Amino acid sequence: MQHRISEHTQGLMVCERAIKRQFEISEQELLEGETGNLDPLQEQQHEVVPGMINKYGNRVLCLMTAECASYCRFCTRRRLVSDLESGRIDFSHIDEWVRYLRQHPEVREVILSGGDPFIVEDRLFDYALDEISAVSSVKVIRIGTRAPVTDPALVNSNKLQAIRRVEQPVYVGIHFEHPSEITKPTIGAIKGLRCAEAILYSQTVFLSGVNDDFQTLHDLFTGLVEIGVRPYYIYRCDPIPGAAHFRVDLDKERRIVSELRRSLSGLAFPTYVIDAPDGSGKIPVPLEFWDTNTSVYTDFEGKKHDTK
Repeated sequence: MQHRISEHTQGLMVCERAIKRQFEISEQELLEGETGNLDPLQEQQHEVVPGMINKYGNRVLCLMTAECASYCRFCTRRRLVSDLESGRIDFSHIDEWVRYLRQHPEVREVILSGGDPFIVEDRLFDYALDEISAVSSVKVIRIGTRAPVTDPALVNSNKLQAIRRVEQPVYVGIHFEHPSEITKPTIGAIKGLRCAEAILYSQTVFLSGVNDDFQTLHDLFTGLVEIGVRPYYIYRCDPIPGAAHFRVDLDKERRIVSELRRSLSGLAFPTYVIDAPDGSGKIPVPLEFWDTNTSVYTDFEGKKHDTK
């Protein structure tokens, strides 16, 4: 995966080591090389038309671009991100997505992701939202992004107007890892999204040396709910190449999340999950309130997996 850091992110890296660790290529990443699974969620084998992935039947994932404002070194799609040829989506791809949706009315939810949808040109973003929302069987649209954190200026008035035009609920999932990412420009982007009537939630990944302690996550989730972003998921880091040094011990993760459950309101508390290999579901991890074996879990398909 290539190296890209936005000017906004560079400014945050100067003051906060935890942010620098997320985006700067490290010696550990280089030493780990390509050990791990480049496609841990098996997205490629569930691609039904170019750029569209259907793993669950009633919802699809549409990868609008392979670019982001800044490249996270733990990205689960590092096989794709920065690959500008295979990840290039144009208007004809969106036409194919719409054709598939019309042929499969059981699909009620569409998730636009990437890369980062907010980095694509305004005309393409508008076209995607307008055409997908025109499919009567689509009842919910989601957008996955980190732009409000890495380059808030990408959340511009044209894209906000496109979101506002959609009649269906538009949920925007924003990737946050650390409370220092909640800056004034980020809060401004959040306010813009809220004014566009988007419903906001967050996703976070447990990362060693970034957020693997109670206070950091307590401050993050409290800060998010106070600006109108509902903490949704906190993930165990996927076993991708070059990211082994980010993975936190499972028992430590459970201990931290259990303490968060004791102290946070239900509104500020995300669901702690493992995104199962083979794309077979986001599996909730039991907390320390339960006396249970956490070395093995069963995915949506009934297959057992080792947590280590």
